[in-house]
Amino acid sequence: MTQANIIYHHLLFLFSFNSDILTALIAGGCAFVFAYLLTFLIGAFCRKVGWVDRPSARRVHTKAVPRLGGVAIFIAFLVASLIFYNPGPNLNPHAHEFTIYWLLIAAGALMVIIHTYDDVVGLKPLPKLIAQTVAVLIILAPWGTEFNGILIFTFNNPFGRDVAQAGAPWYVQPTLFLFTHDTLIGLIAIPAVLFTWFWIVGMMNTVNLIDGLDGLATGVVAIAALFITIISFVLQQYSIALLSAIFTGATLGFLPHNWNPAKIFMGDSGSMFLGLGLAVLSIMGGAKIALAIIVLGVPILDVAVVTINRVRRGQSPLHYDKTHLHYRLMATGLNARQICYVFYGLTFLFGLLALSVSGIHNAHFYKLVVIGVVVLTMAGLVYWIDRRQRRRGMQIKLDGPEPKGDNGSSSFQESEIRQRGGGRAEYQGQREQEQVILPLSD
Repeated sequence: MTQANIIYHHLLFLFSFNSDILTALIAGGCAFVFAYLLTFLIGAFCRKVGWVDRPSARRVHTKAVPRLGGVAIFIAFLVASLIFYNPGPNLNPHAHEFTIYWLLIAAGALMVIIHTYDDVVGLKPLPKLIAQTVAVLIILAPWGTEFNGILIFTFNNPFGRDVAQAGAPWYVQPTLFLFTHDTLIGLIAIPAVLFTWFWIVGMMNTVNLIDGLDGLATGVVAIAALFITIISFVLQQYSIALLSAIFTGATLGFLPHNWNPAKIFMGDSGSMFLGLGLAVLSIMGGAKIALAIIVLGVPILDVAVVTINRVRRGQSPLHYDKTHLHYRLMATGLNARQICYVFYGLTFLFGLLALSVSGIHNAHFYKLVVIGVVVLTMAGLVYWIDRRQRRRGMQIKLDGPEPKGDNGSSSFQESEIRQRGGGRAEYQGQREQEQVILPLSD
């Protein structure tokens, strides 16, 4: 069966509109409405108490813009999931999936509360990292003698056999283990705990770092969540698909407010919750880590390459500059909306590729091939950007400090300014002064 036929049969299944799909559509639609309406309320509240980015002579925004849209996304997801989510007819309230759901709610609430404070007052990097680590501990749920939440300790072997065989070498087995073979708490589980921490914290910060233009992170996360929903349906994980549909709806409900020019910014409270949600939903049913890497391949590779280059230059990985992909695209002459279209298109394309390999028997090797395609696409995009910049005579400044972008979410650079007593106004003035260096159109 060809890739195109696989996608066709998957989509045909989705459009069959059985009761599970219809429920997901209704739940996602309600989450969309909740987020859309709640964003108006959050925006009005922020204006009333003064939690806004105010205009000035050097500002690109002509009106005061609220910056706590992430709160609306979280509340919409919470309310809609409490109404519609069911862990499945064969599961009781003590089932593992139901436990993970409540752990996600608890960890998400923590992230929203801590980073709402950061958006309003400001936090240094270390407290943020500690809060993210606590959120991971909540997701792990290490009580009693085992981890009761999510622990990533197995991987599909892309070169392994279809079925496990006793006595066969470990490298030909269908599943590879991070030392431990279960969720029992012990020293042998440390590598699995560290990898789980890396996956969740990495996803949160990846979303936060691509939240550099109006609508960019919101749209990319919504598309990724949509494909997690579709793939969960294909794998017949209906309750996880329902939860993913609610997450998708809540994210999309915020997008009209955040589309350029943005009427409200999600802030770190929003980007951290969206990253946490993607990380957890992609591994709740298993078999979707590689698929999540495929769908979010461009943002993940962007963050990885930028971080590695900063370390090679002797800088901190948290150093801010204009080497992120959306800044480089802006330097080529694309405006904010055009850059969003590029990211949306790539995310959707890779989502289709992920969907195509999800229906192949023993698809582990094919997933590896598709990940290679994602890497080559990223390399080709960077090559095109470099050529276009050289033709325009533009160079990327490497030594910052640089702004996060024009969505108003806080950054470590902003935190440093706040700690000096400069406040958000100084950060915003610096951000816009730097932004005028980059051309917005040809």
